[in-house]
Amino acid sequence: MIDPKQLLEQVLGGNMSGAGRDLKAQLDAAGGSRAFAGGAVAGGLLGMLLGGGRRRGFGGGIGSAVLGALALQAYQTYQRRQSQGGQSLADAVPSRFDEQALPHSRPAADGSPFELTLVRAMVGAAKSDGHIDAAEQRRLFAEVERLGLDAESKAYVFDLLTRDVDPQSLAAAADTPEQGAELYLAARLAIDPDQPAERAFLDALATRLRLPPELRATLDTPPQTT
Repeated sequence: MIDPKQLLEQVLGGNMSGAGRDLKAQLDAAGGSRAFAGGAVAGGLLGMLLGGGRRRGFGGGIGSAVLGALALQAYQTYQRRQSQGGQSLADAVPSRFDEQALPHSRPAADGSPFELTLVRAMVGAAKSDGHIDAAEQRRLFAEVERLGLDAESKAYVFDLLTRDVDPQSLAAAADTPEQGAELYLAARLAIDPDQPAERAFLDALATRLRLPPELRATLDTPPQTT
């Protein structure tokens, strides 16, 4: 049986505990926004999908807690800005948070684990530039075998690697605005914004999610920590 949380950690390469290892050591000594601005590479499966160091940032992965905390903070910052008439506000991510309050802690719109939707988003975004051909798929299959996933998790990942991921179906899985923010951010991790095909995938996802431009801008450059 698939363990959604474990699979998400395997994809992100984080496999963390303890409040996201204190928000990934304060987003790697406050370099978080710079890492995201260039497209963040993770360890684990996402690092493999991105082609072995094709992009940089967050060495060793970030973990699902950090992903969720960044998305939640971005959404809350957007809400505060709207209520304050667009005033500049402190956007730092707190070092302490309730993991049960993170967007992926509740089910997707269809009742399935939202962690699996995040996995689909990252794999779909990473594949959107077409660099994963048949030979690359074989290499990835071999790497996935070495991750130590259970049989159902491996089958799930193999299926994602062999078919297209539709932004519309991803967006339909988001049950709350906070989940929409986390879904976009997960896909954002896996793309190079300078690649037209990847940018098109991200644009399509943002459109389907109906992300306000201000919120999307915040997600594209997550805040630093305090």
